[in-house]
Amino acid sequence: MELLSIKLSMRRNGILLTSAIVCIALLVGCTGGPASYSYYTGVKNPRPKSSKTVVKQPDNTIPSKNSSSSHRNHTYHYVKKGDTLYSIAWQYGYDAREIAGWNRVRWPYTIYPKQKLRVKPPAKNKKTAKSPSKRSIKPKATRSKKPSSSSKYTSASKQKWRKLSWQWPTKGKIIGTFSARDRGKKGLDIAGKKGQPVYSASGGQVVYSGSGLRGYGNLIIIKHNDTFFSAYAHNHRLYVKEQQKVKKGQHIADMGSSEAQRVMLHFEVRRNGKPVDPKRYLPKRR
Repeated sequence: MELLSIKLSMRRNGILLTSAIVCIALLVGCTGGPASYSYYTGVKNPRPKSSKTVVKQPDNTIPSKNSSSSHRNHTYHYVKKGDTLYSIAWQYGYDAREIAGWNRVRWPYTIYPKQKLRVKPPAKNKKTAKSPSKRSIKPKATRSKKPSSSSKYTSASKQKWRKLSWQWPTKGKIIGTFSARDRGKKGLDIAGKKGQPVYSASGGQVVYSGSGLRGYGNLIIIKHNDTFFSAYAHNHRLYVKEQQKVKKGQHIADMGSSEAQRVMLHFEVRRNGKPVDPKRYLPKRR
């Protein structure tokens, strides 16, 4: 009997201890102790603020004067060693005569290192002339105009363009074609082997021979006449110099991979400074 009474008393003490612990916990929660987040701040469900403050880093990047990634946005080009007016015109997509006119550079287009050249058309003067009154307007008699000397020159030059004959600059599979919409596809990419001969697609004069144009590697630019130019890029070795006259089919370079991911020839044709599809002028392959 004594053992039974001891067990009953222990069970009662345990129940009382548990009840006491629960009551104490409820009291602590109601009194707003340090573990409570239910205090009123005037804002419902306040969010804890982050202790970290974000500090903006100053932009110390300075755009390069001759950066090739934003040629279209540049107004001026600073001449560096190895530049020619033709290579600069090729770089920015204009005719060399246009850039010469904007900068008052006369033939034979001599330029100097550190010279500042405009490579974007200047803004036109938008001065609107006063419209004449109705009384001052008199009907003019229509007369047949005789062809001027300039029109004779243009017609003669057009005939000369038609006589210009072309050939493929090298043999190989075409791995890249021209696209008027994609600025990165200004010509043809022709695969081949390192050291494979590269030929002049037509006769003319070399106006650039070097590696100063970013993205082209060892490059040759040939002027065929006042309208048409051709370019041969990524060569391994160059065999012609600037101002040198070349014939159609002349061996001018060896194919390579300079500034390219593989051995190939990048071939471009430009008409009045603008890229055109070389296939329009090259003979059809059999």
